[in-house]
Amino acid sequence: MKRIIEGSPLIPKIERGKKIQVIVDDKRIEAFEGETVAAALLTAGITTFRHSQKNKEPRGLYCGMGICYECLVTINGVHAQRACITTIKDGMRIETCKELKL
Repeated sequence: MKRIIEGSPLIPKIERGKKIQVIVDDKRIEAFEGETVAAALLTAGITTFRHSQKNKEPRGLYCGMGICYECLVTINGVHAQRACITTIKDGMRIETCKELKL
């Protein structure tokens, strides 16, 4: 589904970075250089990044600027990384829904 209306004078053309590949929960997805991990996950249809410790409720992108810590994921084996402020890189291994010990 396209979410951007192409050719509209009201919406500027979005220039995306080079296409790259990352691994999310053992599945390969495409992303674009310069975007955040959160943007790549959302574009791939992944909205649950982790579950809350107490009630195991789904958590994902909330503030989008690194303040709330709701978007924590594991990146290249490093736990509790904020997806909303981490720039995606080719070949990254991202794990969602891991139990995080904060």
